[in-house]
Amino acid sequence: MKNLLLIIPAFLMLLSCKGTSQTTALAPMPADKKATKETVALYQNLFRLKEKGYMFGHQDALAYGVEWKYEEGRSDVKDVTGDYPAVYGWDFGRIENKESKDLDGVPFDKMREWMKQVYDRGGINTVSWHVNNPLSGKDAWDNPPGTVASVLPGGSQHEKYKGWLDNAAEYLLTLKGSDGKPIPILYRPYHEFTGDWFWWCKNTTTPQQFRELWVFTVKYFQGKGVHNLIYVYNTSNENVATEANFMEYYPGDEWVDMVSFDVYQGGEGEKREKFLKETKNIVAIMDKVAREHNKLCAIAETGYEAVPDAKWWTGTLAEAIGNHKISYVLVWRNHGWNDWFKPAKMHYYGPYKGQVSEKDFIEFYNRKNTLFQSDVTKEKLYR
Repeated sequence: MKNLLLIIPAFLMLLSCKGTSQTTALAPMPADKKATKETVALYQNLFRLKEKGYMFGHQDALAYGVEWKYEEGRSDVKDVTGDYPAVYGWDFGRIENKESKDLDGVPFDKMREWMKQVYDRGGINTVSWHVNNPLSGKDAWDNPPGTVASVLPGGSQHEKYKGWLDNAAEYLLTLKGSDGKPIPILYRPYHEFTGDWFWWCKNTTTPQQFRELWVFTVKYFQGKGVHNLIYVYNTSNENVATEANFMEYYPGDEWVDMVSFDVYQGGEGEKREKFLKETKNIVAIMDKVAREHNKLCAIAETGYEAVPDAKWWTGTLAEAIGNHKISYVLVWRNHGWNDWFKPAKMHYYGPYKGQVSEKDFIEFYNRKNTLFQSDVTKEKLYR
């Protein structure tokens, strides 16, 4: 009996230690050690959720769609399925100058209200920032060498850039739900850096400079009291053929919460095959990296402009993702007729009523492993 009494506590202690180890492994923490309770809950719940499937997202989903704008409660995805997306994309471009509207014409006041609605119903907000070039004064696509160096500590534009970050932080601190809590956001800074079109892209920036810019930005926001951001490392499909390519500019596990990439289909035939081949390859690389580094992963932007393929959702997109456990896939915005392009054309990436891929999208929606607003609302991701 005496031996048994000695064995039982030891056995219980072993179970306790084992349980603690498992809990720790299943509950990763965000990069921000002072992240809000709701931000931590979202981050940890997203690890759980990816075992059930991947969320569908749409850029500017509540702001406008094909042939409509600023209609309360509307979304092209909802028109087709009766349900909202699970992930809603927004952009902070022009917040640096405290303009009233973002680069796509969405009023920041309205954006704040829509982000609140998303949070209140249990959806997820994600933000990119097409920040202007602080060196030239032109837009994000103006990419002369030296811009990143100019905004780093000691650079000629460092103080100016800090002011731009101040403006973004000020806005971020106003984003609160009906419960008064800061709204957790998947933040995707310096996105698509493996391309050659933005001032922070790899053709004008060294890996060391990019890492310094990333870490400086994270620390700066934290220093301003912004603790509701989940930081998303985001390549494009350009110049990413291997794991080494994907990780070349990686700032480090302590500064990143999620890894992702952007990729678009440019046409049929060989262009479709190129999209499938590249997407499958990078998804596999990204999934491996996410598992090895205990991070989430996503396709942060994708789509096929005007979706001319009637079976694109189930026949191409779903095939490209395969069985990999990604967190979400987001398609770009439904602008509709756009005369900015020359010649003018229809510019949209999601389905809408009467669109050729509408029925296929409903089939995509009905799949068990595709998650929309009604699915994630049940999950109570912020608790």
